[in-house]
Amino acid sequence: MKTHRAVQVATTAVALGLTLAACSGDDGDTDSSAAVTTVSHIHGLGLDPSDQRLYVATHEGIYTPDAKGDPTLVGDSKDDFMGFTVARSKTFYASGHPASGADGPGNKGLIKSTDAGRTWKSLSLSGKSDFHALDYAHGTVYGYDSTGGLLRTSKDGTTWKDGATFQALDIAVDPDDADLVLATTAGGVARSTDGGKTFTKGKQPVMAFLSWKVKSALYGIDTSGRVSRSTDGGATWEKLATVPGGQPQALTAVDAERILAATRNGVYESKDGGKTFAKRLAVESSGGH
Repeated sequence: MKTHRAVQVATTAVALGLTLAACSGDDGDTDSSAAVTTVSHIHGLGLDPSDQRLYVATHEGIYTPDAKGDPTLVGDSKDDFMGFTVARSKTFYASGHPASGADGPGNKGLIKSTDAGRTWKSLSLSGKSDFHALDYAHGTVYGYDSTGGLLRTSKDGTTWKDGATFQALDIAVDPDDADLVLATTAGGVARSTDGGKTFTKGKQPVMAFLSWKVKSALYGIDTSGRVSRSTDGGATWEKLATVPGGQPQALTAVDAERILAATRNGVYESKDGGKTFAKRLAVESSGGH
């Protein structure tokens, strides 16, 4: 049994490592064609609280479903949006890289939109930072900067406090405690109780992505697409449904019962706390996050 567990841990660590590697913004496969009617290579999901509209941050811009449910480009940017989070009505934060052939530094640092993604303004760290994970909670931007493996926080999006340095894929902040931050690592879910200054070693189970909108409903999705829920801040987990489509690309909890998850073939939604999922948007199969 001990040998089996060791093999299992090693396997999940390798799988998460592959997901981390696939998250690089330097893969050079940006699609610069004139008309993109399918989305792939998703990095983030969000619902605008004012109208419940779905936004999908991808390798080729941000998309939203039209009246027929087909993806339409928001604004005119086809940049590679890596980290992405909806902070409040019409207000989004993101990071990433310029589209192929576009001007500007390779890393966008932190950018902000106040018109639901139609236009973007550079706030800070342009040319320096590439946030692969962003969360907004307690009036603070929490970001995992992949350029140095650094957890950073900012109240205004311009002045930053540096935290722990470690390898992670995603982060989630306790909605009731600004100091409790979780991160997905190859060893499992790591925990910080000091706002991201230090983290414990990862603890099983291994998750690819986390989302924590309500205190009693922390959601995680593993590298196979299996969703789990924790009601005690990650101490214990209840396994739920497996989202169709294999390897996950993003996870966002809207409230205690409503979850959005992106996999290799679609954006799926659950309205029953992760027991069942229905497709919201078709996705063209891609090689990873």
